[in-house]
Amino acid sequence: MDIVTTPEILAAIREGLSDWRKLAQPLAARYRAADAADGAAFVAAVVRAAAAAEHDVPEIRLGRGGIGGTVMVDVTLFSVDEDTGGRWITAKDLELAHVITGLAREHGLLAVPGEVTQLELALDTADDSAVAPFWSALLTGDAGHTVFDSVFDPTNRVPSVWFQQTDAHETPRQRWHIDLWLAPEVADERIAAAVAAGGTVVDPSQAPSFTVLADPDGNRVCVCTALDRD
Repeated sequence: MDIVTTPEILAAIREGLSDWRKLAQPLAARYRAADAADGAAFVAAVVRAAAAAEHDVPEIRLGRGGIGGTVMVDVTLFSVDEDTGGRWITAKDLELAHVITGLAREHGLLAVPGEVTQLELALDTADDSAVAPFWSALLTGDAGHTVFDSVFDPTNRVPSVWFQQTDAHETPRQRWHIDLWLAPEVADERIAAAVAAGGTVVDPSQAPSFTVLADPDGNRVCVCTALDRD
């Protein structure tokens, strides 16, 4: 696979893919359409473009965008390694992203890249090989949907689960946490909102890659961006 590194992806975003943001695995864009018909026409055009490029159908969500009748279209791109099941961004994904950007302009859609979001579930474990099959079977119906240190549902019905390696330890302690992936330009604002709502910043030392927060009960969450990553 012609895998593109995260720094290369960030450079591509700066140089012509401003509609898009890199999240944990995918490249993601969000668009506002005037109404459902406009949104559906754009979705159909994206599907035709993907077929013409011999690319897998992108993950697309067409739905309500809040008050006022606005319709949102979310598009995520990634390629799957047939040998390992790994999800990566390739040069082909970047090429299709450029095409989709152009289609959005043609259909009069407004890009709102700061609104893209991805939720991952992270579980601390000293032995992911022991626990991964259980979570794969429970969440996807098949114990074999483990990829490296993660569980992916091939049909994307549920968030991915990744296993954070830790030393063996006795319970109880918090072992689950949420990784919330955001567009880099909105991460600080979201962190500030969470702190204003009663949270605390536990560890900002790895920002902007990730910042650890806690709710008033001490439950932790990481706010993640693609910045400062390989």
